[in-house]
Amino acid sequence: MSLPPLLTGPRLALRALCPADADGPYPGWLNDGQVCAGNSHGVWPYGREQARDFIARAATARDALTLAITLRSDGRHVGNVGLQGIHPIYRSAEFAILLGDRAAWGQGYGLEAARLIVAHGFAALNLHRIHCGTFADNAGMLALAARLGMREEGRRVEAAYKNGRFVDVIEFGLLRDQFVASAAATGNS
Repeated sequence: MSLPPLLTGPRLALRALCPADADGPYPGWLNDGQVCAGNSHGVWPYGREQARDFIARAATARDALTLAITLRSDGRHVGNVGLQGIHPIYRSAEFAILLGDRAAWGQGYGLEAARLIVAHGFAALNLHRIHCGTFADNAGMLALAARLGMREEGRRVEAAYKNGRFVDVIEFGLLRDQFVASAAATGNS
């Protein structure tokens, strides 16, 4: 049984992960080469037991918030989004997203989920800064960071190894004031 959504948008509901999610498509996303092409997942096999362990840790963690992305229309679980490494003194966190259901790609769900959790991070968790890093060839995440109003802060040269080659990692950051100004300018406040 899942808890009621923590955050809702026009098409999405973001809720806590629940044990039943481990029996759905979620573990398979982390074994899907296409889903994992632009991130650090897909290196080790990921099964239902690993998913159950992750979900159990996520339920009690206070240094990370990981939510299931579900469609309001039918409740389908299409991905996960989170703020991890929440630092109470620096008031910062790292944004992460995995849109695992390939049928949900290209429909703006990633942006909607990202805006919801970033707004929650600034408004409810009192964060000052949210950052993320992504592979230099992850066009989807690069576009998402830009649409969130994140600013490129640097490049870590050959910082990751994926599929037989080293890849650069692009770092982005967003301050609370920048997000509020960007949301107001685009009508997403």
